Amino acid sequence: MSLPDGKILIFDGGCGTNLQRMRLPASAWGRHEGCNEYLNLSAPEAIEELHGSFLDAGAMVLETNTFGANDIVLAEYGLQDRVEEINAAAVACARAAIRRRKPGALIAGAIGPTTKLPSLGHVSPDEMGEAFARQVRALVAAGVDLLIFETCQDLLQVKIALVRCFEELGKSGRDVPVMVSLTVENTGTMLVGTDVAAAAAAIEPFPVFSLGLNCATGPEGMKSHLRHLCRHWPGRVSCIPNAGIPQVVSGRTVYPLGPEAFAAEIKALVVEEGVGIVGGCCGATPDHIRRLAEALEGVSPAARRPMWKPSLSSLYQAVEIRQEIPPFLIGERANANGSRRFRDLLLSGDYQGGLRSPSSRKRTAPTPWTSARRTRDGTRRPTSRP
Repeated sequence: MSLPDGKILIFDGGCGTNLQRMRLPASAWGRHEGCNEYLNLSAPEAIEELHGSFLDAGAMVLETNTFGANDIVLAEYGLQDRVEEINAAAVACARAAIRRRKPGALIAGAIGPTTKLPSLGHVSPDEMGEAFARQVRALVAAGVDLLIFETCQDLLQVKIALVRCFEELGKSGRDVPVMVSLTVENTGTMLVGTDVAAAAAAIEPFPVFSLGLNCATGPEGMKSHLRHLCRHWPGRVSCIPNAGIPQVVSGRTVYPLGPEAFAAEIKALVVEEGVGIVGGCCGATPDHIRRLAEALEGVSPAARRPMWKPSLSSLYQAVEIRQEIPPFLIGERANANGSRRFRDLLLSGDYQGGLRSPSSRKRTAPTPWTSARRTRDGTRRPTSRP
């Protein structure tokens, strides 16, 4: 399918944080407490009600309740054999809400990053790739209008996801737009240290529909990164932030950015920078989306004239191919004659050591069992366990 050019697309808001507000009975969770995706099977009426509240508020696109509906995450709840069933049920919930509330709205199949980081060795590329391929197959078979890989924290995870996704779409024969949405922490990079320019350089060869940011911060915290994308990224740019940076107040997680301020900050990114896809992540309620839809009524994104500069990317940074002053030297340290250390690594069979640059060897990776990721569904899941 093709999505309208020049029209602002308004996505819905947070899933998990709003499900928590609904205070569902323990019977809805059964033995799988904390697994929001299980509710597609056990409490479809609650998921449909949530979707309907966002449609009534002005959302044009519903994200399916499938953020963790892959076998890597579902295995934590003993549900890894029900990937297809859970994804199909999630799409059915969204479709039922659209049929009753707003015919013509779109369904975006939401795919999260799993709970493992391949760059830190938590999962093999093959295992992660098969998990993504299986979920893509399930969502496409269920009839989603588009796919969104969101809350992406690891550039290797993004590349694995896109390679397997486009392989599966090629096999299916369906033309489904694919969105990518990164999460940039307060440090200014993705969790493993990648900056936005490096991520864009690595993603640009793939035929994605849009690139943008979600989760982590409120709109203001994304401003500089979105400005960079709007001025350089050749496709559409999305902004789907939290309702502010979460705070713990009296033992409860609170998202401090109210609907009016949330809408005003996103509108500024639309009219000043040219962001064309908007919505809400953790803490964004139907009221946040209602105020956003009202603020954007009759508004068009600012005209963009992106200047894409072909670049090469490492895990951390990008370098433009055209250098001033030329030439652009590549791999001078990967020279067995000029580097004794590199030669010794090759002779010992330590190819991974040879691939790492001297600067990357000095980097300290985040401690996997002390870090946690904020997700679109409002939960905090550890990236790994000790």
